[in-house]
Amino acid sequence: MLRLSDLTLPLDHAPADLDRAVCDRLGLQPAELERLTVVRRGNDARRKNAIRLVYTLDLVLADEEAVLARQAGDAHLRRTPDTGYRFVTRAPADYAGPRPVVIGAGPCGLLAALVLAQMGLRPIIVERGKAVRERTKDTWGLWRRSVLDPESNVQFGEGGAGTFSDGKLYSRIKDPRHLGRKVLTEFVKAGAPEDILTEAHPHIGTFRLVTMVMSMREAIEKLGGEYRFGTRVDDFEIAQDSDGERRLVGLHLSNGEFLPASHVVMAVGHSARDTFQVLYDRGVHVEAKPFAIGVRIEHPQSWIDVARYGPHAGNAILGPAAYAISHQASNGRTVYSFCMCPGGRVVAATSEEGRVVTNGMSQYSRAEFNANSGLVVDITPERDFPGHPLAGVALQRKFEELAFVAGGSNYKAPGQKLGDFLADRPSSEFGVVTPSYQPGVHLTDLKACLPDYAIDAIREALPVFGRQVPGYDHPDVVMTGVETRTSSPVRITRGRDFQSLNTRGLYPAGEGAGYAGGILSAAVDGIRVAEALALELVPAATVQPA
Repeated sequence: MLRLSDLTLPLDHAPADLDRAVCDRLGLQPAELERLTVVRRGNDARRKNAIRLVYTLDLVLADEEAVLARQAGDAHLRRTPDTGYRFVTRAPADYAGPRPVVIGAGPCGLLAALVLAQMGLRPIIVERGKAVRERTKDTWGLWRRSVLDPESNVQFGEGGAGTFSDGKLYSRIKDPRHLGRKVLTEFVKAGAPEDILTEAHPHIGTFRLVTMVMSMREAIEKLGGEYRFGTRVDDFEIAQDSDGERRLVGLHLSNGEFLPASHVVMAVGHSARDTFQVLYDRGVHVEAKPFAIGVRIEHPQSWIDVARYGPHAGNAILGPAAYAISHQASNGRTVYSFCMCPGGRVVAATSEEGRVVTNGMSQYSRAEFNANSGLVVDITPERDFPGHPLAGVALQRKFEELAFVAGGSNYKAPGQKLGDFLADRPSSEFGVVTPSYQPGVHLTDLKACLPDYAIDAIREALPVFGRQVPGYDHPDVVMTGVETRTSSPVRITRGRDFQSLNTRGLYPAGEGAGYAGGILSAAVDGIRVAEALALELVPAATVQPA
């Protein structure tokens, strides 16, 4: 089988045009093309009046060797890579060794637990939040009634923060073993739409993520895995060997139980601030890392569609348009769009009382009226929160508390119209853009809850973005604060063996550990960590061939 990439066709092409284009590109007769499979489909919208679809295809040809020889100079034609997943080891049927523990049931923990279960290691999954159905009810409690459950919300619970997001499944990580394909395949098995295997920028949406997470839990339990919901890890028992090496021996749980554990995947997510503190107090190596701070910005989706697709706005194949923009401001800050959600809504995403945090989400249909995106400014430990590994957490909390007060101290979010923001005046009434954030937006001045350098950089960037995306800087566009949970403010440092630098048996993983950003990259990291842990328990050399 051969893989052909970068084959372009007009947006409105007929299905048969794809076969003809392959034959023309490779100089084939129609009979020589035995089968064609779409591997990926994207679009090139740089010319709005002539948008083209861009395909990657797998081809079965009558004489593949002859075609390869004839097209030797074509960088877009090669043998189809083997993207199948192979387990690094498998526990024997009578395995009686330690059971691995996975802390956290977000994308990272979910895939780590699934792969461990598939390798026969019967993991125990400890999740501080609730199962996804109950968690969804608690999340709506904040959105509809301004009632926050600190242990069951957008950040904590089965499925992790990614459940209440756009469900975007693309990443820029290097993936030579095609672990991302393993993730997508498991998602499809759990009920995700099959087009995530072929679309260049696949997404799932919240409602489908909920049912997928439940299906994957069932698969893990059938393989011997065990879930403990509503159970927070309050402390870590660490012993020191005679040679001075620190080693994890167990977990103190919120229900009073001590759980012996020698191999633990730490997949707690980027908002487990209390866990970061406990790890630091126990001497686990933790360091501060960069993240970003800013607001959510909302436009009518139709504006973005027209700006990106011109006369093709609304085309069913293209779907709702997205954007990715950035600007290097004169004060040295980078301003950029983050987690853009076409046809979605801005959501309340706090996990701590007395604080306001925004995020974006959408359903698979992306059919809601507004588009939203984070509009954020980069910050670094050296420049903005030096001196302590957990200083970034303190910085996040500071501006989340200011946002809570600026919004009215009732979980409404502070908001401001873009025109007023640029003119340095508070907003008093909405214009043509209606914000989607629940439990509501209180118009004010965002200066009250953002650092000055962020205000200055965003003000400089907005007119630039307006030239790149017409309508982006319309004066009635609504900005809602604050966006602080762009990524983890800490890194739980690990070595080449995926274990903590100074605590054996502890495997930091995913976004919370500072090694991923988004659903797909977190899930891939979960697989990598699970593989390393499994090889510690069942070295591949001890496994008998099937």
